[in-house]
Amino acid sequence: MMVKNLKKLRNKKGVSQRELAKAVMVSQQSINKYENHDVEPDIGTLIKMADYFNVSLDYLVGREYCAEDIEGTQIAVSREDIDELKSSVENFIDKYTD
Repeated sequence: MMVKNLKKLRNKKGVSQRELAKAVMVSQQSINKYENHDVEPDIGTLIKMADYFNVSLDYLVGREYCAEDIEGTQIAVSREDIDELKSSVENFIDKYTD
């Protein structure tokens, strides 16, 4: 699992590679390698980094987008998707109301 958003998160939080390394208990060289896609962290390190930045593992590895990433982006939604969502909401309301 390549870490796609590590450098972005680290820069946004204003922490150095050394500070992050200390927080997740790896070497500064490891953080550098993760950011340059030379090495993949183990799952334990991924979890520590996700917890440190308060993001999901999916976001950390680039499988999910943060609201800030998509702000201002137009997203196409089909009529079928809207109808399915509407039906789900109506079913939810019926189930949990008198």
